[in-house]
This record gives sequence, C-alpha cells and structure tokens, in this order.
Amino acid sequence: MDHGLCAIVGAGEGLGQSLAAAFAAKGFDLALLSRSEKGSAAAKDAARRANGQVRLRFIAADASQPQALEDALARLVREAGGVEVLIYNVRGDLHSKPPLAIEYAELRDVLEIEVVGALAAAKAVMPAMIEKGRGTVIFSSATAAFRGSARNSAYAIGKFGLRALAQSFAKAYAKDGVHVAHVRLDCDLDVPIVRELLGAKFDPKYAASPDDVARTYVWLSEQPRSAWSNEVDLRPYTENWTL
Repeated sequence: MDHGLCAIVGAGEGLGQSLAAAFAAKGFDLALLSRSEKGSAAAKDAARRANGQVRLRFIAADASQPQALEDALARLVREAGGVEVLIYNVRGDLHSKPPLAIEYAELRDVLEIEVVGALAAAKAVMPAMIEKGRGTVIFSSATAAFRGSARNSAYAIGKFGLRALAQSFAKAYAKDGVHVAHVRLDCDLDVPIVRELLGAKFDPKYAASPDDVARTYVWLSEQPRSAWSNEVDLRPYTENWTL
C-alpha cells in the first residue's frame, strides 16, 4: 500500500537509519536529507532491506543553512506533490560548559540548527499539508526540552525553543488537519555515537532501541484525529527518570 512520501531531515545512522527502515516497511516513499550522501548510506541500506520496492531519493541539505534547507524541501514538495510525514531528526552540538561561559557563536549555532532549521523545514512542507487538510510533522527532541542544565545550557536552550515551536505549530494548525508532535527521548539511545562515547560503560539494557523508538514515530503518523499526541516521552524500563 502506498502511504505517500516521508521526508527525514537528519537521516544518518542511528535513529535516522531506524526511521527510514520503519517508514519504508509501512510502504512510504522516502526522501532522506543530510549534509552528504555518505551520511545517509546506512539509512538507505536499512530502508531497502525493510522494503525492496521502496522509492528513495537523497537530498543534500544542511540544517544549519535554513534557507537552503527550505529551498531543497520546497523543490521536493513541488516535484512530489507534497509530503505526508516530515521528521526533523537533527541535534545541535553539546558544549559542556556553564551558562556564563557560552560564546555567542555557540548559542547562535545551536539555535540555528534546533529552532531555525526546524522552522525552515516546516515552512517548506506544511503549507501543502494545510491545503490538503492532512499531514504529520514530528520533531526529535530530548530531556533538555524540559529542564535547564548547569553544563549543557546551550543545548537545553535549543531544545526548549524546539518544544515551543512544536507546540505553537500544533496550536495553530491542528484545526487544518496537520498533526505536530514533539518526541522527547529521556534516555540514551543504543546508537554508534553513544556506544563510542560510553565505551566499556555502555550497557544496552539501559538504552532505548532506535528501532523501537522508530515504531512510535510510525504510530504517531497513524493516530486518529480524535486523539492526537503533541508531547510524547520515551525511555527504557530501566531508566532512572530525570524529570
């Protein structure tokens, strides 16, 4: 069954790879966006393993360049006739330092990726969704969207902004048929970057499987209109809640 087109901004290894596989398995066509085609190679391979008939396209786009990202997605919308599901799966860099040590450029960079890039992606895709009266937009987020941080302040500021943007979109455009969700991952993910960071300390029992997380994104895209979720938090059963 053809479910339309799912566009994933930040389609790298890890969660991006799992999202590509999950939506391909459901019968979606895929547009994978990242800075380089090499960066989306794992996602492309996973999607093809999940569905040998999946129609794939790669689009080079950098979330830190919002106008270029908007233009790339706008071209996709024109060529494909619209996007059914948009996933903004992008994370700004972590700068481990106290708030007064944040440099202006660091904060601008985080806001550009977390908030301005998310706005650019939505501006390109949501007008067509509104016109059709349907569509789903999902933002990948983190615990930082709910609490400040003594050490990763800039990251928290960015995620706070992303959460506010997601809520604002939902309040403004739900009545037009567009479902907007903010997914807060309150845990470590079992992805290569986390395994590398933690090294011998990593234990998959205490991390969320990206494949399982991706299933929730598919579920969000299938929720009936009478019961939409805007805020979804995910964590493994072993997680010590941080909120």
